[in-house]
Amino acid sequence: MVRKADRPRHIVETTLKLAAEGRWPYIGLRDIAAASGVSLAELHELYPSKTAILRAWADMIDAEVLASATALDPEDSPRDRLFDVLMRRFDAMQDNRAAVAAILQATCRDPLAGLCMAPGLMRSMRWMLEAADIRTGGPKGGMITRVVVGVWLATLRVWLKDDSADMAATMAALDRNLIRAERLMSLLPAGRKRPTPEAEPDTVAA
Repeated sequence: MVRKADRPRHIVETTLKLAAEGRWPYIGLRDIAAASGVSLAELHELYPSKTAILRAWADMIDAEVLASATALDPEDSPRDRLFDVLMRRFDAMQDNRAAVAAILQATCRDPLAGLCMAPGLMRSMRWMLEAADIRTGGPKGGMITRVVVGVWLATLRVWLKDDSADMAATMAALDRNLIRAERLMSLLPAGRKRPTPEAEPDTVAA
């Protein structure tokens, strides 16, 4: 019996196992509940849709990448920092590649499902940019995020077929895609400028 506190992750992992079998369009919420050992009511309370389960998994991946973040090297370029972050995201997804392939294949046949998942992908890429110390605020930040979504999706196609132990093909594709994006729109500006102690405003007395 899975502990109540562990049920959200257990449901997500069970759903990915079902998806890896290649039946994603035919998997119903009742199938997920039965395989997870929970009632429909319990499943609905946690995840009211299959899209919600996928969003929860993406959030778990984001959290894993953010938790593994190391101190930024001031000598690294913004592109190098983003390359590192996105490769860590591919690493975090590696064990569920078959599930991702099956879900993406089904999504290509269902444009509405793709539209439902798009906002979540945008949110994830904002977090990845922030992890790389790249601004995501304002109109330019929104444009940068959209371009990085394109970089991610283009590289994802290569990752799905990359059977090498070190993901060499994925790394090469990601590097190429980031260079192209950078050339197109000066994609990666310098990291945030932090105020020096001399530039910090004086504390206002209460």
